[in-house]
Amino acid sequence: MPKPKSAFDTLYPYRLYEPEEVLDPELMYTVPEVARLLQGIDPEVELAADAEDRVVAWTIPWLIGHADDLVINDPEGDEPGYFGLASDERPADEIPADVEDSHAPDDTEDAHTPDDAE
Repeated sequence: MPKPKSAFDTLYPYRLYEPEEVLDPELMYTVPEVARLLQGIDPEVELAADAEDRVVAWTIPWLIGHADDLVINDPEGDEPGYFGLASDERPADEIPADVEDSHAPDDTEDAHTPDDAE
């Protein structure tokens, strides 16, 4: 439920960081580690589960918003993905043509569209 501004003792400017301000160009980070860095916390610090859930929830849109500035590794098995700064020194690899895009439209002949309705 909304609250009046007068209910708060302190109001800070809302600041979003650029990836270069937060991430070391030589390192790759998990989402929880990026979340800690965005809060000014060392990435190794343990957080209570509810606190980590909150900072991770704030981090996902930041990662999406800066997708063009970031690279991600190819996670193996149950390993998490690691994000880092895209750079000319270590550019992103091309995604191989034989990798199936699970989000690509289905081109099968039996696909139905609203115009196919009888």
